Amino acid sequence: MKKTGIMTDSHSGILENEASKLGIAVLPMPFYIDEKLYREGVDISREEFYEMLRKGADVATSQPSPESVMHMWSAMLQEYEELVYIPISSGLSGSCMTAQAMAQEEPYAGRVFVVDNGRVSTPMHRSVLDAVELAEKGYRAQKIKDILEKNREHMVIYVGLSTLTYLKKGGRITPAAAALADVLKIKPVMKFGVGKLDVYQKCRGMKNARKAMIDAMKKEFETNFKEAYEAGKLYLMAASSSTAEVTEEWIRQIKESFPGMDVMCDNLSLGLSCHIGPDGLGIACCNKAE
Repeated sequence: MKKTGIMTDSHSGILENEASKLGIAVLPMPFYIDEKLYREGVDISREEFYEMLRKGADVATSQPSPESVMHMWSAMLQEYEELVYIPISSGLSGSCMTAQAMAQEEPYAGRVFVVDNGRVSTPMHRSVLDAVELAEKGYRAQKIKDILEKNREHMVIYVGLSTLTYLKKGGRITPAAAALADVLKIKPVMKFGVGKLDVYQKCRGMKNARKAMIDAMKKEFETNFKEAYEAGKLYLMAASSSTAEVTEEWIRQIKESFPGMDVMCDNLSLGLSCHIGPDGLGIACCNKAE
C-alpha cells in the first residue's frame, strides 16, 4: 500500500486529465443552472457553461454531498495509508468545515487530514502541486498539512470583474448598485485575502482595472511580500474566466510588469465563475511552501 495520497476539489482548476498525470483525485464541485445540477468536468463543458451564463441563466453553487466526499476518501484509502485533502477555503464555502468534521470520525480519523490554508483557484492549484512534491519527498500527511497551513496568511488575490450582475444574483450587492455600475462602466477590483472578499477599487473600464491590479500587486511585493520576493520564494499567478486571446494578453501584461518571474495561469473554475461571471481576470501571489 502507498503512503500518502493527495485529493482536492475542482475549485483548484485541476480537472481529470491533469489529476491523472499527477496521480491525485479531484472531487467535481456541484452547481446549479436553472435549478439543474451539474458537476464541473463531468456534465458540462466550459463553452456550454459560459454560453448559458451569457444568456442569463440562473446559476448557484452548492456544497458536495458528504456521501460523495466520503466515497472518494474510502476509495483512496484502499490504495493509500493516509490522505491529504485540500478543499476550497473555509472562508468561501462550508464544505471545508464539513470535511474537517467528517475527518474526525471513524474510519477516517488519523488517516484523512483536511487542509484549510485559505486558498482558491490558482493558489489552491499551487498548494496541491506543493503537496504532491512534499509527498514524493516522503513527508507524511500531518506534516504536509502543517506546512501548507503555515503559509495560510501569505497569499493575496486581486480579481477584476467585467460585470456586477453575478455578485448581484448571489446577493452580495443590491440590484440598484449593479445597474448603476453597468451604466457607468465601472469594473470593480476585488481583493481576497484569507477568507475575506472585499471591494478594493472601482475602475472605469477593464483597462483601468487591469492597471489597478498590477499596481496593487507591485505594492504587495514592496510591502507584505518583500522578504519572500527578494529571496526568490514567491509564486506569481493569474486566473481568467475570459477568452483565450484576452487571457494570453493578460499574462503578457503581467510578465512585462514583473520581468523574470514565471506566471502560472488557470481558467477560473466554473463554480467560481458562477459568482465572478464571464470575462473576469485575476492576479495572485503566495509564498513558496517550505
